[in-house]
Amino acid sequence: MAILKEKVIDIHHWTDKTFSFKTTRNLSFRFKNGEFAMIGLEIDDKPLLRAYSVVSPNHEDHLEFLSIKVPNGPLTSKLQHIDINNEILINSKSTGTLVCDYLLPGRNLYLFSTGTGLAPFMSIVRDPETYEKFENVILTHTVRTIKELAYKDLLQNLNHDDTYSYVTKGKFEYFNTVTREKWERTGRITEWIKNKNLWDAVKKEKFDPELDRVMICGSEEMTYELKKIFESFGSKEGSTKVQGGFVIEKAFAEK
Repeated sequence: MAILKEKVIDIHHWTDKTFSFKTTRNLSFRFKNGEFAMIGLEIDDKPLLRAYSVVSPNHEDHLEFLSIKVPNGPLTSKLQHIDINNEILINSKSTGTLVCDYLLPGRNLYLFSTGTGLAPFMSIVRDPETYEKFENVILTHTVRTIKELAYKDLLQNLNHDDTYSYVTKGKFEYFNTVTREKWERTGRITEWIKNKNLWDAVKKEKFDPELDRVMICGSEEMTYELKKIFESFGSKEGSTKVQGGFVIEKAFAEK
């Protein structure tokens, strides 16, 4: 297990609380779409690393990450000020439970995210294998303000994008909601699921635990609320050892 040194090649500040950045990619760094890696900076001559899902799909020649900005965070307080050509440390071993292989085969794949929990799903929705395994892929993203809808334009056009239309074949659905501003869809995703409005909104059959599969990544509260909801629907949690009806990313959900 080695710590790789990569250079920052692009930075995008979505809001005063979120930003994304791209780095070079060492050919030796391999990962499954949906996994995370320990990345960070050298601070006081020591590596300070945190878990970050890889936004970019594994067929890209660069790496991309989405991050929050925490004013007093040991890492993010410094990471948010990175510049082009700065050095980022990346642990060469990736891991995580948000991988399609850990789900049973199924009909519709639902990806539920809040905030920067969107990150692992950005690689999954641009992976040709995802669409070979599922008939439809539905990504939901819930944030507080409209500006926080990172990658909104890319996701809205994914079925028509020259690069990815051949991948999605029209089988991708993007559904966002905003909780603190006026928007065409407001409210928490948990409410959309509880009152069954989500299935009508995305024009899909009522959720069937025998056929439909789920991935969850976001705030701790949302993650465990959705876990309980889907267990009540009859879905069973999968892991890296046993395939299931839904998977969550414990690395981010657990404190």
